[in-house]
This record gives sequence, C-alpha cells and structure tokens, in this order.
Amino acid sequence: MTPRRILVVDDEPDLIEVLCGALRYEGWQARGAATGAQAVATALDWAPDAVVLDMMLPDLDGLAVLAQIHAERPEVRVLFLTARDAVEDRIAGITAGGDDYVTKPFSLAEVVVRLRGLLRRAEPAAAPPPEALVVGDLVLVESAREVTRAGQPIDLSPTEYALLRYLMSHPRQVLSKAQLLDAVWSYDFGGRAHVVELYISYLRKKIDAGRPPMIHTVRGVGYLLKPAHPSGREIRE
Repeated sequence: MTPRRILVVDDEPDLIEVLCGALRYEGWQARGAATGAQAVATALDWAPDAVVLDMMLPDLDGLAVLAQIHAERPEVRVLFLTARDAVEDRIAGITAGGDDYVTKPFSLAEVVVRLRGLLRRAEPAAAPPPEALVVGDLVLVESAREVTRAGQPIDLSPTEYALLRYLMSHPRQVLSKAQLLDAVWSYDFGGRAHVVELYISYLRKKIDAGRPPMIHTVRGVGYLLKPAHPSGREIRE
C-alpha cells in the first residue's frame, strides 16, 4: 500500500521540520511549505492525502489556501493549526470545509491522532456497506455518495456525509457526542462537544431546512435521527 502523503504548511521552518519528522516516523510521506502560494502549488502537483495547515501565513491566510486546494482537489483532508484563543478561526476553518483543528501549542501525538482519524475516514470500508441507507424520506446511496430527501439532492461535505451516514446507520438511537466524536472524528471526547454541535447544526440546515425535522436533540444525552413526525415537531428533552 502506498504511504499516505501529508503536506505541512507553516511559516516556521523548525515546526515544519519537527512535524514532518514525526509524520515520517509514522510511515507516511511528508513535505513542507512555508507560504500559501507554495502550499497550493505543492498540493496540486504532489496530490497529498491531507494537509496540516496553519491559519496565519505570510502571503495568504489558511482559508484562502484551503479554497484554492479544494477547488482542484476537494477530496484532500485539512487539519488546521490555530492560535489557542482564536475561536473564530476554528469556526471559520470548519465552516470553510476544514475537517478538524488543533490549537497551538500542541503535542505531536495529538496531530498524529487527528490525522489518523481523517485518513481513516477517507478509506473505503473494510466490508461493503448496504447499497443505500433509508430513514423516512431521507436516502443515502453509498456507491454514489448521494443524499436525497423527498427526492431532492442534498450536497454535503465529507465530514457532514460521514456524520449523517453514522446517524442513518443507527436510526431511532440516541447517540452521545462522545460516540459521534469516536465514530466520525476518531478521537476521544476531550471536551470537544462544540465540534459535534457545529456539524449537527450544519446538517440540520441542509437536511431539515423547510421540512419537518429528522435530527433531534435529547438534552444532556445526545442526538437521534428518525423519520419526520407528521406534525413537524422536534424532540428536545
């Protein structure tokens, strides 16, 4: 199997060197880029599986780099590096299509764990899943990665798709935030409930917008997905 390719983008050469060394130790290929322009050029030429991307670069910001890479290679997973206090950066990164983030300062082990999770999600399932998952009028076709509700197509990001697929694989079951983090993001709870909450809100806007809701909140427990109630009432307990 070809080693995974990881592109590390940061304006600190020492950090690039340390991160690339840690990734190579994991058996992956790693390259560095110190500017946004270099990152885009390397990503389009080298075709990495994932990018570790600093939000603050000397020429382009991380969001601009992400947009340019995803315009040509939408399948590339992106792990943002953000400042500890920059909550708005984290939200902006995920909203723009980033898959996850770590805050500076961080441990190398944390970066590796997050990347493993992103890469695992990009791999095909070991056993072929059912051709389609159906809950009420919501249909997810595995082979085509298509989602429709009442026959209307719904466009989802890779992370939104993975989250919806897990919810649809467990219809009418209350799933905790910790369960969703482990299944979709592949790491322990660690106080990151807001990541799940953010993506649930994205799914609601796309799945439930203008329709009777299917995604329900069970307060203090988690979320469940079920066929829409005829009255359009959402469960919030």
